[in-house]
Amino acid sequence: MTVHTSTADMMPGQILARGVCRHLAQLGFACIEEFVPSRGLRVDVIALGPKGEIWVIECKSGRADFQSDHKWDGYLEWCDRFFWAVDQEFPTDILPSETGLLIADGYDAEILRMAPEDKLAGARRKAIIQKFATHAARRLQMMRDPAAGLIG
Repeated sequence: MTVHTSTADMMPGQILARGVCRHLAQLGFACIEEFVPSRGLRVDVIALGPKGEIWVIECKSGRADFQSDHKWDGYLEWCDRFFWAVDQEFPTDILPSETGLLIADGYDAEILRMAPEDKLAGARRKAIIQKFATHAARRLQMMRDPAAGLIG
C-alpha cells in the first residue's frame, strides 16, 4: 500500500477518493479505498457510518471511465446507499438519477444528490462490517510491518 502525502503521484480516481474520504470523515464515517466486498468486485470507496450505515462510492475521472464500468450495479447489494464521485468538469447528466452524487477533488467533496436508502439485510450487514474491520486491521498491520502480508 502506497502512502500519498500529495496528489502529484496519484491517479485521477485516487485523487477523487481522497477528497471523498476526507469529506466522509467529517461526517463521522470510516472509509476504506479499493475494497473487495466479494470475488470479482472492487469498490473505490466503502464507508461505514456512525450509525452502522454502509455507503459505496465509485469515483469516475471521465465519461469513458464511467461508460466502461459494467459492474457498478453489482455493488448495490453491498451497501445501504450508492454514490458516484466525479470532478466539477464531469458531465453529470450521464449518471443514473437513482444514485447519489458527490463532486470531489483531492481535498474535499460535497454531496449534491443523496442516494436513496436500500437497507441491507442483517446477515449481509454483519458480514460486510466484519470484512470491513478485518480488512482495515490488516491494512494497518501491513503499514507497520510490510512483511506481514507474506505470512499465512
